Amino acid sequence: MLDIEIIRKDPEGVRQAVVDKGETADIDRLLECDRRRREILKELEALRRERNIASKKIGELKREGTDAKELIRKMGETARKIKELETHLTAVEGELEELMLAVPNIPAPDVPRGPESEANEEVRHWGERRQFDFTLKLHWELGEQLDLLDFLRGSKVSGAGFPLFTGDGARLERALINFMLDLHTQEHGFVEVSPPFLVNRTAMTGTGQLPKLEEDMYRLELDDYFLIPTAEVPVTNLLRDEVLDESDLPVYYTAYTACFRREAGSYGKDTRGLIRVHQFDKVELVKFVTAASSYEELESLVEMAERVLQLLGLEYRVLKLSSEGLSFAAAKCYDLEVWAPGIERWLEVSSCSNYEEFQA
Repeated sequence: MLDIEIIRKDPEGVRQAVVDKGETADIDRLLECDRRRREILKELEALRRERNIASKKIGELKREGTDAKELIRKMGETARKIKELETHLTAVEGELEELMLAVPNIPAPDVPRGPESEANEEVRHWGERRQFDFTLKLHWELGEQLDLLDFLRGSKVSGAGFPLFTGDGARLERALINFMLDLHTQEHGFVEVSPPFLVNRTAMTGTGQLPKLEEDMYRLELDDYFLIPTAEVPVTNLLRDEVLDESDLPVYYTAYTACFRREAGSYGKDTRGLIRVHQFDKVELVKFVTAASSYEELESLVEMAERVLQLLGLEYRVLKLSSEGLSFAAAKCYDLEVWAPGIERWLEVSSCSNYEEFQA
């Protein structure tokens, strides 16, 4: 979430960021809760100080053999006031946290403002459009004819949106994962990690997945664990609540994981074949860097992702996303889209974002 100091110092800027991202957040109520919280803390501090002074005085009176009943009575009243204020503080802090979690990250100054369909900017294009002298088949048709994919059996054991790779399809899947991990560890200096596929609520909240996107997540209700929507969640949380020495930065991690998303808001849209499935494979890149270098690191991250597509010989373009196209937690994002000739469309294959200190 944002640092409360940012909202205190520039509430209008934060309000504009909420509008630019197409989100909803009650900044006025948030600031009122923040003001009330600080008032309660100030009052509590004074009462606790009063209680400590009275406690010492009672001890002195008892040692002197002097009656301390009146002071004890007053201290009891002070203790009751403290308890009431602590209860009130808990409620106010709970509401404040809920309101804070609804405030998105602020788009960077150079992010184009406006709806995604109109304001996204194409930064560059790589590769040539291939021409074919035959009619192209759709990937789900080709995959099943060549025994690379079996959607029927995948659906039988799990449900729609859970593809099954078979034979050379499974080998290709494994080969691509290894290719990317080897590239990023050997050429780009990332440390490979193999994180859990289940994470707790704190980890999901720390990366901005919750509370906004909970309906899109697979949740194990008994344990309140979540199947990860992306390796970004466990990998970003590896260093959560740790203080790093600046000399140890940057830290680069890469990880392969399966990813799980219910896609609750996407039913009926682009759901054929391998598009918008509920389980998919992903190799993630996560950088922990200094604030001063973060935007240079973002540009190099994009180049690292592009390197994968160049080595595979795929035509792609790089888009700078508009404010409404940004994720809730991102300050700036580039999407890499590959041209899919079978369906004659650009398909997103990578998103590279700077979260600034929103996830720190």
